[in-house]
Amino acid sequence: MSIVAASWAAVLTLTVGCASDPTTGYSSGALYPSKYRSVAVPIFQNSSQDRGISFQLTDATIKEIESSTPYKVVPEGRADTVLRASVKSVTLNTLSQSLATRLTEEMAIRVTVDFEWIDMRTGKPIVARNGFQGSAVFVASLPNNQPIDLGRFAVSQQLARDIVANMQGEW
Repeated sequence: MSIVAASWAAVLTLTVGCASDPTTGYSSGALYPSKYRSVAVPIFQNSSQDRGISFQLTDATIKEIESSTPYKVVPEGRADTVLRASVKSVTLNTLSQSLATRLTEEMAIRVTVDFEWIDMRTGKPIVARNGFQGSAVFVASLPNNQPIDLGRFAVSQQLARDIVANMQGEW
């Protein structure tokens, strides 16, 4: 047997061996459950005082699902699954103040959500998380003078990525 043939045999053995090994937990399978094909994402509920966050977070989550999962976002009546979420709170925290003026310089925006991804056939949750948090920092003072909208956008993007990452299969 030539060196090339022996090398290919070794690669094939390793690849097949890693396809799904229950003793080590390693798998080369899909990241997302393949038994689902579609997901509905109704506008997230909002219990916070920040009126715009639920629309922005819903939009970011839909875009993240469409760009990084095999699932198609469809209306609820045609979906295999539904992702429901509720914004529980939005808080602003001062991270730093100017020594000269005592005005706020850096701020953190923290958003807390509850969400569940439900199998429409069974009505049972596939994934459910309560008190799920994301945060972002923005500079509210001069010279940057970043508006809270920038922080809201950043935290929505981060939370959307984290929510969709939770839709992956069990490791």
